[in-house]
Amino acid sequence: MLTIMQKSSRRHFIKVSTGASVLGFQNLLKAEEDVLLKGRIYKTLKVGMVREGGTLSEKFAVAKAAGFEGIELSAPGFDIEEVNAAVAETGLPVDGTVCAAHWKVKHSDADESVRAEALKNLMGALHATHAVGGHTVLLVVGHGNDGTFEEVNQRTIENIRQAIPLAAKLGVAIAIENVWNHFGYDHDGDSTQTAEAYADYVDAFDSPWVGMQFDIGNHWKYGATGDWIRQLGKRIIKLDVKGFSREAGKFTAIGEGDIDFRDVRKALDEISYYGWCAAEVGGGDSAHLQKVSGRMDKAFGL
Repeated sequence: MLTIMQKSSRRHFIKVSTGASVLGFQNLLKAEEDVLLKGRIYKTLKVGMVREGGTLSEKFAVAKAAGFEGIELSAPGFDIEEVNAAVAETGLPVDGTVCAAHWKVKHSDADESVRAEALKNLMGALHATHAVGGHTVLLVVGHGNDGTFEEVNQRTIENIRQAIPLAAKLGVAIAIENVWNHFGYDHDGDSTQTAEAYADYVDAFDSPWVGMQFDIGNHWKYGATGDWIRQLGKRIIKLDVKGFSREAGKFTAIGEGDIDFRDVRKALDEISYYGWCAAEVGGGDSAHLQKVSGRMDKAFGL
């Protein structure tokens, strides 16, 4: 026969055990819950995607009506007064720009005069972006075929570093994009690659004014997108998004293909990402842009 003390201990054990089991189950369910990023991702798009509207103001209005909260321009090269008028008229801000001619005039070029021109372009983009209220300039740093990894690494860092004082003065960050430029990854490699080279590259600048505009679709072919986000962490200051299919070996609409967007959402939550995400897919009219906006809502749980 159990004593009063034994009965009490037994009841306590059952209560604690049951509570622990329930708590464990609840924690398991919590771990299984999806992460939604509503209120943390702000949708923007490249201006070239807007194929409807004659004036810049009309294009801005189309983008806003489709559900976008900002727009990216190509800089330098636009009329600053016209852009500011479009912003004022529509209420749609320019959140950032893409540096013009960075694929052709490269910071990685062996010719010093070409690198000087690339720096001039970047400086111009920083000035123009600041003039219209933007906060980032997307930059493709160069191409891996311009030399050995060490040569390209050194040339581009030395060149781009010269723009950092201006970036800091204007409050416009240089946002390096991960692209298919044979730099920072093995272009002929498999899908098990990491973001280590990109992380080291950004760290080499040792500046809060240089970060990553991480393209979610660009390197799914070469590594796990969620893990790249985790590895890059706070280096990511902005996002680009498109879809990709490893099976088909091609880019797709956002949410199509086989990118694990659930893990992408979890990874963005883990690094506490709050900020802009730019659609970079085929453009079209208002109806098409509404579909793109809706696909972003679904992909990020907005």
